[in-house]
Amino acid sequence: MRILVLNGSPKRDRSDTMVVTRAFLEGMNEAAPQDVKVIDVIDKHVEYCTGCFSCMFGAGGCVIEDDMRGILEDILSSDLLLLSFPLYCYGMPAPLKAVIDRVLPLSSMEMQKSGERYEHVGRNDLSGLRYMMICGCGFPNSKHNFEAVVMQFRLLFHGSGIALTMPECPMFNAKAAEPVTGPRLELVRRAGAQFASGGAIDEALMAEICSPMIPEEVYASIVNSGVK
Repeated sequence: MRILVLNGSPKRDRSDTMVVTRAFLEGMNEAAPQDVKVIDVIDKHVEYCTGCFSCMFGAGGCVIEDDMRGILEDILSSDLLLLSFPLYCYGMPAPLKAVIDRVLPLSSMEMQKSGERYEHVGRNDLSGLRYMMICGCGFPNSKHNFEAVVMQFRLLFHGSGIALTMPECPMFNAKAAEPVTGPRLELVRRAGAQFASGGAIDEALMAEICSPMIPEEVYASIVNSGVK
């Protein structure tokens, strides 16, 4: 499987969320060899979309000359698009959002009804492309944190795809937390193997992965003790 990872963290490979993403990819690779390409979005020159819609009329194509052309080619040649990013103000970090805004050339201005909403007709056959997001945050709980970005992900990709959300994510880069994070990363590897083998992840396993690793109040107390 050809996997394109868009790493939205400014920390690049030091990202807490990328620790989780790498474990997931390791699990996939244990099930079957994978062809993985990781793009650190922060290192790419991607201008903001100007909303001119030139890309959606006629033959299409963006008028901006930057690295987005190559990213679009990578998306079109992939089997899985995996967005890996930390939660910023309940959404994506700005560099990754800029990339998402610039995928407009994959659509035309023509609209069609899909279920209860309208969406633009695609210029390319993306029926074989699957979608996934792995998002971590520094808060100790999932509720009232990830809902907005998960909804955006669902709307962007027509309700398909898997959203894996991780509270207490800074623990993954803390050596002292390894007795707790090690078993959790093993669950993530198991999820990756499940996905590679059958294209889905068991709901009970997903729920366990996305739950806090230590009690919320304990985590909050540890964090607070380090900032005083």
